[in-house]
Amino acid sequence: MPAGAFTALVTPFHHGQVDYDRLTEQVQFQIKGGIDGLVPVGTTGESPTLSHEEHRKVIEHVVKIAKASGKVQVIAGAGSNATSEAVELTRHAARVGADAALSVNPYYNKPTQEGLYRHFMAIADAGDIDIVLYNIPGRTGIALTPQTVARLAEHPRIVAIKEATGSLDVASEIAALCGDKIDILSGDDSLTLPLMSIGGKGVVSVISNLYPDRVKALTSAALAGKWDKAREHHLALFPLCKAMFIETNPIPVKTAMAMMGRDTGELRLPMCEMSDANRAALKTALGL
Repeated sequence: MPAGAFTALVTPFHHGQVDYDRLTEQVQFQIKGGIDGLVPVGTTGESPTLSHEEHRKVIEHVVKIAKASGKVQVIAGAGSNATSEAVELTRHAARVGADAALSVNPYYNKPTQEGLYRHFMAIADAGDIDIVLYNIPGRTGIALTPQTVARLAEHPRIVAIKEATGSLDVASEIAALCGDKIDILSGDDSLTLPLMSIGGKGVVSVISNLYPDRVKALTSAALAGKWDKAREHHLALFPLCKAMFIETNPIPVKTAMAMMGRDTGELRLPMCEMSDANRAALKTALGL
């Protein structure tokens, strides 16, 4: 089961195309920084703007580099609001050697809890790969309830949940209902330590695109029960965590990476460049 620090990778673009050379550099930077795992083609990876061909190729590329290192896991973004499409993407992730597939709540069509249950069960039944649920109602318009998560946790392939409701009450109820049947990963950098204090196992992080070593240090301290040290890391990172969301993710993190010479900062519409005022605030937060 996943534990530790996982980076929600940005997808680098250059002149409108996926920049695979830069993607290689970014994965190698993460590995050097000691990250536990990589999550390509999620929200931070601008998955809604990638074609299916690009989606598959980015996952294959990241898996290839990660496996060559032998040091990091890959949780491949494979969600969709069409169950059949999510099944196909999950099967592809399994075929190319990903360790798990990240499956987001179906967006826009807003299914019932029974529909959500059947959707994720169909995905878990169809693919020979572990599934990480992704509960993010702010993006999808619908949330998995803790009771539905508990039902899904009975499936042997559903091993973890990326909890991004922003509610410690929801995370606490999931932990209480599921026990050790499912691992909880924070989907919000600013809540990593609070969530780990109630039994969470780590984070799928945005800020680790910039500082994989620092996010890893936080989760390692928490997993080791070194709460004073974990709190120290949390408080040091907290202003940067908030700065990463002064505009819609991944606009701030890509802008920050460009400021630090680690990405072009290019986004695909409907995402666009950051406002001048927020750029100045971000630069200050980065100490640049």
